[in-house]
Amino acid sequence: MAMARWCASQSAAIFFHHACLAALYESNPKAGYMQCPVCKVIYGVKHGNQPPGIMSFQALPFSLAGHEGSGTIQITYHIPAGIQGPGHPHPGMPYTARGFPRHGYLPNTEQGRRALKLLVEAWNRRLIFTIGQSTTTGEQDTVTWNEIHHKTEFGANRTGHGYPDPSYLDNLFAELHAQGVTDESARDCTDA
Repeated sequence: MAMARWCASQSAAIFFHHACLAALYESNPKAGYMQCPVCKVIYGVKHGNQPPGIMSFQALPFSLAGHEGSGTIQITYHIPAGIQGPGHPHPGMPYTARGFPRHGYLPNTEQGRRALKLLVEAWNRRLIFTIGQSTTTGEQDTVTWNEIHHKTEFGANRTGHGYPDPSYLDNLFAELHAQGVTDESARDCTDA
């Protein structure tokens, strides 16, 4: 069987059968990207199935714990309930959107503004939310976060979704990179 070197992993030379690569592509040809099953590098531009909504952000004069004196960027997401479309678990069926508007918080620092730029790109690619089963309530066919964690607490860090968290921004950049959202791929469309 013919082999092809396809993966750009720097750690190892990875070869795949041509038929396996064709099957990987054919499993979702309209996606516009392929992801290496070994190193997870994304080839092309990944888009998700996030339902329609609105993302906005604003600068607040208050600081987050661990980022005193920097101010805060508040991100607001509005997604209404609706009907599932192609690419959702149950096309034609309704989905709920509980807890909206939802808010996320970033320090208004150079790294926080970089994170905002990447989150705007992730929003535009429909990667931040999806429709599925809620891990907190068990509800099916509802809007859920989609593998890009947000700090949703402002003030006290009672549930672990707030500050201080010195590793949060590094973890966020890694999660965005895993979705194919990088500094090189993001457009500059922020003015926080």
